[in-house]
Amino acid sequence: MLNKYPLWKTLMVVFIVAIGALYALPNYYGEDPAVQISGTKGVQADLSTLDAVKDTLAQANITYQSAALANGQVLVRFSDYKTQQTANESLSNSLGDAYSVALNLTPATPEWLASLGGVPMKLGLDLSGGVHFLMEVDMKTAMGRAQENMIGDFRTNLRKEKIRYRSVNESGNGVEIIFRNADDLANAESVLKRTYGDYLFVDNEDKLSLKITMTDAKLKETREFALQQNITIIRNRVNELGVAEPLVQRQGAKHIVVELPGVQDTARAKEILGATATLQFHMVDQEHDLRAAVNGRVPPGSFLVNDQNGQPQLLKKRIMLRGEHIIGAAPSRDQQTSRPQVSIDLDSKGGSIFSNATKDNIGKPMATMFIESKATGEKNPDGSLKFTQEQEVISVATIQARLGSKFVITGQESPAESQNLALLLRAGALIAPIAIVEERTVGPSLGAENVQLGMQAILWGFAMVLIFMMVYYRKFGVVANLALAANLVLIVGIMSLIPGATLTLPGMAGIVLTVGMAVDANVLIFERIREELREGKTPQQAIHHGYDSAFSTIIDANITTLIAALILFAVGTGPIKGFAVTLSIGIITSMFTSIIGTRAVVNALWGGKKIDKLSI
Repeated sequence: MLNKYPLWKTLMVVFIVAIGALYALPNYYGEDPAVQISGTKGVQADLSTLDAVKDTLAQANITYQSAALANGQVLVRFSDYKTQQTANESLSNSLGDAYSVALNLTPATPEWLASLGGVPMKLGLDLSGGVHFLMEVDMKTAMGRAQENMIGDFRTNLRKEKIRYRSVNESGNGVEIIFRNADDLANAESVLKRTYGDYLFVDNEDKLSLKITMTDAKLKETREFALQQNITIIRNRVNELGVAEPLVQRQGAKHIVVELPGVQDTARAKEILGATATLQFHMVDQEHDLRAAVNGRVPPGSFLVNDQNGQPQLLKKRIMLRGEHIIGAAPSRDQQTSRPQVSIDLDSKGGSIFSNATKDNIGKPMATMFIESKATGEKNPDGSLKFTQEQEVISVATIQARLGSKFVITGQESPAESQNLALLLRAGALIAPIAIVEERTVGPSLGAENVQLGMQAILWGFAMVLIFMMVYYRKFGVVANLALAANLVLIVGIMSLIPGATLTLPGMAGIVLTVGMAVDANVLIFERIREELREGKTPQQAIHHGYDSAFSTIIDANITTLIAALILFAVGTGPIKGFAVTLSIGIITSMFTSIIGTRAVVNALWGGKKIDKLSI
């Protein structure tokens, strides 16, 4: 009996290991500490900004590896974190508020490797350093806005069905509609029940009223929607401002975790997240006297609010559209007048709402109002945070035509102003205010120390296993060590390739554990080979039966561990997930290298020829 692998199988093993090594290679080059300079308030970094950055660094005697302008941002690389910090302070003082200077980590991968898609593994906050925020969503405001939407929807439906009513107002945790007669009450209840089947309806014929409240399921759905919308918008804001590899995820019923790797300045990170703001569109009230309103005679259905220049604007209370329906915004110019404008895209629901709201207001001015909510630091009786609101008009534009899901707004005086407004709209408007209730900063030096200690643990574990296998199994031990090395390379390569996979300290523990577990399979195989040899089988027969008889045992043991790792990933959070990911990948790659990989090497060395003795 001769042990031989077909050529294609051997080439497949070589190819897979080679691909793993190729995509693990970027981790050898690591990442450079860098500073990223991007414009704020409509200002964009250009060649003059690049020159100003170089001059500032030269005057401060700060040495840098490279400085380049790309995609409207200047990126400066440094050789160490201390120089990065010094440069950050100098550039922040020199460039002023017109530019955002943020700490960053930039891959040092060579261009040829980067062109093949090679990137280093993403490191978690505990390894790369950065800031961690725990944010609380103001659910009280979210539910209030849901109630406002209910009022608007009910009014629209009743008007559409031509059912007359006296008033539609908030009532407790629901909405109360008062009708003129019993027939209108009955018709309205019938119509609204068809559309809003997941609401509770209670009529009172004596008062001619209909009270509509949310069911428990609808309340839960509304809270979930508010939380998910805020997560999406915060993620958009972080991505929009170029923070590398951010983490934005929910925690519990009303909290959001935000981690910004590489960012060390907490104040700057808060600025990156932006104000906890919302946008609303209102029609400007031209029917009443602005001066009279300023003097205290504000007409019912309207309210006063200042614009960015401090000038009062009289707006109608009815909200035409909220910012959460905006899915895209870009600065542009009117082709006829060359005046700056902002092109806006809405989602389908927003397009329908806006179309109905603007059809009767063509040629009239519409205001975009910016509302910022801030936590006061005090708490409500139920333990939730108290918020205050500041609001101002950031744009007044004339409606040129009935607006749908795509439209432009004018009124900006400069391209920079339209660019700034587009940035605000793209970043989205929070559906409910949020407040930072916990913040934590992990320094880059601590992260680097964690990486160093973790690497030492992996290398020591790896070295101990290598020595044991070589001493105990001799040449076959060397083969097992090759498989272990290939296994480590494949884990790193796959972790680098998977989008969203992040290496954390628990993940490094998973790799150490995998190194120990990976050798178990080869121990099983080699012990079976030894048993076969002791029973008098030839070396070729011993190799063949050793691999065959150990196969099912290895599969069973690894599958059960893999199932446990998948359960950890499904129910765990943060570090537990990181551990489960590296463990799962390690189990799969170790089965490949220990069964198929070592068999290919053993067959190449001892298969296909007559031998009298095995070095095992």
